[in-house]
Amino acid sequence: MIYFDNSATTLIDPSVLKTYEKVSQDFWGNPSSLHSLGDRAQQILQMARQQIADILNCQPGEIYFTSGGSEGDNWVIKGTALEKRQFGNHIIATSIEHPAVTNSLQQLEKLGFEVTYLPVDRTGHINPDDVRAALRPETILVTIMAVNNEVGAIQPLKEVAEILKAYPSVHFHVDAVQAVGKNLGFLLQEDRIDFMTFSGHKFHAPRGTGFIYAKKGRRLAALINGGGQENNWRSGTENTPAIVAMARALRLATTDESQKAQKQNQIRQLLYKHLQKLDNVVIFSQLGTDFAPHILCFAIPGVRGETIVHAFEQEGIYLSTTSACSSRSSAESVTLAAMHVPDKIATSAVRVSLDSTNTLEEMQEFIKTLDKIYQHFQVLN
Repeated sequence: MIYFDNSATTLIDPSVLKTYEKVSQDFWGNPSSLHSLGDRAQQILQMARQQIADILNCQPGEIYFTSGGSEGDNWVIKGTALEKRQFGNHIIATSIEHPAVTNSLQQLEKLGFEVTYLPVDRTGHINPDDVRAALRPETILVTIMAVNNEVGAIQPLKEVAEILKAYPSVHFHVDAVQAVGKNLGFLLQEDRIDFMTFSGHKFHAPRGTGFIYAKKGRRLAALINGGGQENNWRSGTENTPAIVAMARALRLATTDESQKAQKQNQIRQLLYKHLQKLDNVVIFSQLGTDFAPHILCFAIPGVRGETIVHAFEQEGIYLSTTSACSSRSSAESVTLAAMHVPDKIATSAVRVSLDSTNTLEEMQEFIKTLDKIYQHFQVLN
């Protein structure tokens, strides 16, 4: 099996799974309980929080555990809207955000909030000047993803952060779900960023794990109320073994990160250069430094994306259409539509997404299979 769908999810790391099992057996008390079992669970929970904070170079009190990227995006966006609604009702986002962001914004629009969706160019990047032009006195939030999950475009976060320094009351949220382990930490170290969303299953942690970074001094309204966990911001008994396992997975993902990203980029370049030789192929991702090293999106016009996915699956190779979150519902690619890709080409798009566990040999095998599939469909066409 060759697995090239790592942007959808990753296989849990064996050592991370062992950590999960050990903590489940040895620290099974409720961290909120006052007895010794609760104390032990609370201690290891806070150790995981400290470890994540050290990796992100922030304070442990700025890390809040969630169930994943979707909850994190919902929380920051709706929590900001509720917390700051007396100050304004305007939000700025890009036109290529993940559904967790766009669907949250659409829900807020029904409640009277106004949203400006920034356009992207034909490579999938926003223009920072559009952020400046969209800002209003009633703007309360700017939300921009770090790395687009469909084509891999890295957004100009530093330039946006520089603009927002003149607007200190506006929350700046970054969806960083696709950025972990890709040597993009420099993007996330910008002091002007107030909130970041992370999802554990994107870096070999258990499903249903995640966290947000929330800068000290910034406020969010709670969306989940109850026993007052997570400093009264996010109630619910903590999934201690999964959180501890996630902390370990994050440490592993960020160890030797630059070398891992370089390896993924080399594998991606091999495919990119081969695709360039094929006449009836359109490539949406590029090789520049403004694209992540692990995502390559392309299309074979005239062949639907799901047909290509299943053709590779029959050969034991797994990739996806542009987004795993929309593929089963046959939803159109929001990103490619925003990039003004004609629908008849966008429906043919597929995404290869790599990980540090992938090899050049796997890509060479992929290319052999690609040539066979490509020739088959050219004959049919």
